[in-house]
Amino acid sequence: MTRLRDKKRTVYSWQGRNSVGEKLRGDAEATSPNLLRQALRRKGIRAIKISRKSAPLLQKKIKTRDIAVASRQMATMLSAGIPIAQSLETITKTTQHSRLQAIFQELQTDVEAGTSLSIALSKHFKIFNSLYVSMVQVGETSGTLDQLMEKIADHMEEVEAIRNKVSSAMWYPATIIAVGIIVSALILVYVIPQFEDLFSGFGANLPTLTLIMIELSRMVRSLGVESVLITIFSLALLTFTYRRFPKLRYIFEHFILRIPILGKILQKSIVARFCRTLATLFGAGVPLVEALLTVADAMGNRVYFDACVRIRKDVSAGKPMSTAMTMTGLFPPMMLQLITTGEESGEIENMLNKSADFYEREVHESVNNMSKLVEPLMMAILGAIIGTLIIAMYLPIFQMSSII
Repeated sequence: MTRLRDKKRTVYSWQGRNSVGEKLRGDAEATSPNLLRQALRRKGIRAIKISRKSAPLLQKKIKTRDIAVASRQMATMLSAGIPIAQSLETITKTTQHSRLQAIFQELQTDVEAGTSLSIALSKHFKIFNSLYVSMVQVGETSGTLDQLMEKIADHMEEVEAIRNKVSSAMWYPATIIAVGIIVSALILVYVIPQFEDLFSGFGANLPTLTLIMIELSRMVRSLGVESVLITIFSLALLTFTYRRFPKLRYIFEHFILRIPILGKILQKSIVARFCRTLATLFGAGVPLVEALLTVADAMGNRVYFDACVRIRKDVSAGKPMSTAMTMTGLFPPMMLQLITTGEESGEIENMLNKSADFYEREVHESVNNMSKLVEPLMMAILGAIIGTLIIAMYLPIFQMSSII
């Protein structure tokens, strides 16, 4: 499915009247006020005022869960025989998310104008990915849109659950490290200088540990604002290079996959996503070669994206998928064996789902085990760092008291 990248869309607030003179108002996305005016006219609304709506400073992000809930609502209404445009209108009225409301209102306008739902969705490619659009396109062609919308919702919830599990495993130690750095910096900048003034009147040699901490405190204070600016600039530069240069992104994400414990968890979560996404597309009737391209976009990792592209190329050349996957060296033997069995028995979808179930359980167990190990370890490291700083400051006082 080719993504349609149209002009930049803007949210507009509008006021108008319908055919019976009733006042109406709302928000909608459009590429220009004139196009919005035309869209409203097709709905029987005469626009009186259209103004660009300024984006809030903290705009509420559209989450995967929001799209999954809306998709499930859509599936329920379609299965009940409600037309697509009316279903979209109902979702627009019931959702509490202002940005999502504007998007579904735009979808409703496009569908009422004769555009297929898949093409209307592809205009919002940042919200509805290629997997979503492909599934909807298949549903429109086969007449099973309600069933596939339900499948989409199930798939999104399963993938989001595993992603949240992995994110929690990554963010916990990162948060502990950040807290340790902040607390240590505060002690070095504000606490140690007070002790340094106190020690200057002792007239005795200070312990080596104390001298090291005093010098470290001086160094941190001398850097001051410069160190903060350098850190911010370095992070901005890393972010820019990560997004703009695929080779650097490949190297970075390849390195992440090689980190002990965490790398294995990430690999298992990516493999589970690969299996679940491919099984969903294959079960919906999407051709394997096209499905592999959609799966590549859903990987979220450059290493596995490139692997999916190579697999697709080999499959297009006539190689079995299991053979092509083996050649990448990125997929576990058990999964490859299941897919080989699926190819021989004609049960690829079933084997892919079994693989996804297995590796999702593996991720849950690995994250739980890692949390049990990392939590006390990180607390011990944090305690050791802060404890060392405190001991270094009080050590001269203890020595003086013992001499007295």
